[in-house]
Amino acid sequence: MKRTIDILTGCCKRYAALLLSALILVPSMSGCQDFLDTESSHFSDNKLDSPSDTLYSVIGVLYKLQSLSDRTILLGELRGDLADVTDVTSSDLLEIAMFNVSDNNAYNAPRDYYAVINNCNYFLANVDIDMKNNRNEYVFRKEYAVIKAYRAWTYLQLALNYGEVPFVTEPILTQEEAERDYPKYGIEEICEYFINDLQGLETIEVPGYGAIRGTDSRLFYFPMYVLLGDLNLWAGNYKQAALCYYNYLNTRNGLNVGYPITTSLTQWSRNDMTWRNWSSSSVGAGETYSATSELITMFPGDSIPSENQYSRLNDYFNPTQNNNNRPSITCSQGLMDLSAAQAYCHLTNSSDIIYAPASLEGMDRGDLRLRSVLSEGTYYELDGMRVPVKRNSKYSSRNVHLYRRTMVYLRMAEALNRAGYPRFAFQILSKGVNNSVIASEVLPYCTTAADSAWVSQFNFPNNQYVLRTAVEMTSENTIGIHSKGSGWTEYNEYYVFPDDSTLTADARLAYQIEKVEDMIVDEEALEFAFEGHRYYDLMRVALRRGEPAYLADRVYARRGAAKVDEMKSFISKDLNEPANWYLQWNGEIGMEK
Repeated sequence: MKRTIDILTGCCKRYAALLLSALILVPSMSGCQDFLDTESSHFSDNKLDSPSDTLYSVIGVLYKLQSLSDRTILLGELRGDLADVTDVTSSDLLEIAMFNVSDNNAYNAPRDYYAVINNCNYFLANVDIDMKNNRNEYVFRKEYAVIKAYRAWTYLQLALNYGEVPFVTEPILTQEEAERDYPKYGIEEICEYFINDLQGLETIEVPGYGAIRGTDSRLFYFPMYVLLGDLNLWAGNYKQAALCYYNYLNTRNGLNVGYPITTSLTQWSRNDMTWRNWSSSSVGAGETYSATSELITMFPGDSIPSENQYSRLNDYFNPTQNNNNRPSITCSQGLMDLSAAQAYCHLTNSSDIIYAPASLEGMDRGDLRLRSVLSEGTYYELDGMRVPVKRNSKYSSRNVHLYRRTMVYLRMAEALNRAGYPRFAFQILSKGVNNSVIASEVLPYCTTAADSAWVSQFNFPNNQYVLRTAVEMTSENTIGIHSKGSGWTEYNEYYVFPDDSTLTADARLAYQIEKVEDMIVDEEALEFAFEGHRYYDLMRVALRRGEPAYLADRVYARRGAAKVDEMKSFISKDLNEPANWYLQWNGEIGMEK
C-alpha cells in the first residue's frame, strides 16, 4: 500500500518525520474559537498525566471531528431518495448525488477520518486511566470513554462510506509506521471489534464541562448505549441492539425518570374542517439539554464562513445571502410522493374519525411533517420573474445535528422487528409503548417462555409513559411515531399491523417482519428527511435482505416513478451492484470491484 501514509496522515511521504508534531490534540484559536477560548499547544511527551490534559484532549479530537460533520450529512442524504440537486449545485455535490465521486472531491478525503482516529489512538495509547487526583477521583476515565466512542463512530462512518478501510489502533508517529501494510476491515469486522472494545464503558458518565460558548457540552458526545446499539444493528445482533437502545432510553434521565417520545407533532386543527389551519410543536431543532430535549448529539460549527470548521449546510439547504437565495439541495419528488401517500387520520372534538381529503394539494396532502419542515417565502429573480424557494427549518443553526431521541426509538423498533417481535415494533409506530401496551399487544403473541421473559425486560412504566387520549390530558407524553405527522394513527384503519393468516407460522412471522420493516423504512424517511441517515438506512436493509434492488429502486425513483429511466441515465453506475455503493479514493480505499 504505497500511499498509506497519505491516507493516514494527510501528509506527503517526505513529511512523515514531522507526524508527531502534527498530532495536535488542542485546536487553534482560528479553528474553534466559537466554542472554546483556549491557547493552542502540542503535547511534547508521550504521556497524558496532568488533569489539565482532560479537557484539551477531548476538545482537540472534537475539533478534528468538526471537519467530518458536513460530509456525514451530505454523503448520507444526497445518495438517497429524499433530496435532489438544483441547477446551481456545485460539482462536488453533484458528483455525490450521481455516484460519481472523484478523488479530488472535497468530501472524498479519508485522511480527515484518519486524522481523528490517529489522535484518538494517541490519546488511548498514552493516557493513564488509573490516575487519580487529590480528591481520589479518576482523572481520565470519562475522557477515555468519550475518546473510544469518537474512534468507534469515526471508523463506522469510514466503513459505511468506503466499504473496506485500513484498520489501525495504534498511533502512527514515524514514517516507518505510516508505510506499513495494515489489514482492511469492512463493516462486519469494524462492528465486531468495537462492540468488544466498548464493553464495560456504557455506564461511565460523560465529562461535565458545562456550557461552552452557550451550548451544553453534553451534546458533544456519543452515548455509549446508542453507539453500541448502532454497531449491533449493523452487525445483525438484533436482540442486543434493541436492549442497547432501550438501556439508553431507560437510563438517560435516571432509573426513575422516563424519556418518552413526547406528543410533539404537526397536525390539522381539531375544530377546523376547512383543512387550512395546522400547527406544529416539533422540537427537533432545539439545542438545549434537558430531561425532555430531543437532540442527543451534535457537532459545533464556527460562525464565520471564512473559518475552516464553518458548516455550509444552511447555505446548501436554504436560500441565503451567500447563495443569492438559490439553494443547492431541495426536496425530491420521491419524498413528496411518499409524504402525499400517507392517510391522515383526524379525530374531531366530537370524537369522529375522518380522513384528510385526497383532493388536498402539495404538502397539505398526507403526512404533515414535510409541511412543517419546508416553507415558502423567499424568492430569487430569474428572467424578470420572482421564483419562490422553500426554506428548510432543519438547517437554521451553525451546528450539525447527528443523533436525536426519535432516531433511538425507530432504531429500537427496527432491531425489535428483526429480533422476531414485529408487533412490539409496530406499536412504537402506531400507538406508542408503555407497560400496558406491551402486556396487551406484545406478550400475548410470545410463543415461548423464553420470548416472554426477554420481552419483559423492557419496562416502560405507565406513569412515566402516558399514552394520549381523545380528551388530551396535560400528562400525556407518548404517541406512536407515525402520529407525528399523520394524525391519530391509533385509530387509522389504513395503518394496521400487516398479517396473513393463510401462511404457516414461520412464513407468517417472516411476512410480518418484512412488512413492518418496510413501514419502519418509510417512517425513517418521513421523520428524518434531510438529516443524513437515509442512504445508510436503505443500505442496511438492502444488505440485511441480500436485495441490492431495495436500495437501487428507491434511489432511481428519486424524481418520481415516471423518471426512473432518466435517473438511471444520470447515475452511470449500476446500483444493483453493491460495490458501486461505496466511495473510492486513489485506488487505495474502497471496495474492490
